[in-house]
Order: sequence, then C-alpha cells, then structure tokens
Amino acid sequence: MDAGGVTAQVWSSGHRNPLGIAFDAQGRLWTHEMGPQGGDELNLIERSSNYGWPLVSNGDHYGGAPIPDHDTRPDLNAPEAWWTPVIAPAGFIIYSGTAFPYFRGHGFIGGLASQALIRVEFDGVQAREAERYAMGQRIREVEQGPDGAIWVLEDGAGARLLKLTPKSPRRSK
Repeated sequence: MDAGGVTAQVWSSGHRNPLGIAFDAQGRLWTHEMGPQGGDELNLIERSSNYGWPLVSNGDHYGGAPIPDHDTRPDLNAPEAWWTPVIAPAGFIIYSGTAFPYFRGHGFIGGLASQALIRVEFDGVQAREAERYAMGQRIREVEQGPDGAIWVLEDGAGARLLKLTPKSPRRSK
C-alpha cells in the first residue's frame, strides 16, 4: 500500500464482510469474515496486507459463478482457517478468563448457519477448528463475562441469552 496521505491510515484491505474481531494474548489481531457462497474466513490481520476480496475466495458468487481460490494469488493473504460449507460467523472472542482454564487462548465463534458455537485453537499464527458445539439455534453473539463465563446470544424471535459455566461436580448424598 502507498505509505502517504489517506492510504497511510488504512491498516489492511481486501476484506469482504468482517463481523468478529479480537486480540489474542500476544496482541495479534484476528477477524472472521462471512464469505460468499462458501469460504467463511478467519484471518490474522497484518498491517499493509491485502486479504484478496473480491479477487479471491474459497467460495463462489451466489449465482454460482466461480471465484478464484486463494492459492491462485500467493501475493494476497490467505485465511488461517476457512469454512465451506459456511458457518456464517457472528460474535467472536478469544477466551482469557479463569472459569474455563483449559480454553484460555482459544477462540469462540458464533455460527448462524451452523447453529453452533465453534471453538478454534491457535498455534502461534496458525488456527484450526477444534470443536463444534451444536446449539440448535442461530448464534448471533458471543461474549466473555467478568467472571469468565461465556455468554451466547441466539438470533431471532424468542432468542435466549445463555450463560455457559463449567459443569459442577456431582455431590454425593
């Protein structure tokens, strides 16, 4: 990117529809984007990088016309993780609480189309889907509470706000 004028203020380009943004414990910026027909993305955002939209995607146009895949343009930044079929990502956190110590540093993405909470594991600058928790409803938002609970908001009429906490051990009688 040009380093002068207004373009000096642009951090990155080539994003289609970023809906979730979070920093990890190392200060790295991650976003997820809703792709076209296929190709939802999770990206590590780096200054001056171009993430390819509308030149490349791991999905196709809604009318079915193909879009070249990311590997056809190595000069553009490919996603660290992507989904086809889509999850239709919504809210996003990178967990930093104490209620679920085994999830510290993991990402959680709400899935509209997948009707799931998607857990993402990071390994430095790499990411992968680790688990998918079926919720039976479209998930619009994910947040971390001050007590470390994970809050999940469903989408649509009759939507619920769910507080996820660790399972308590059974007490003997």
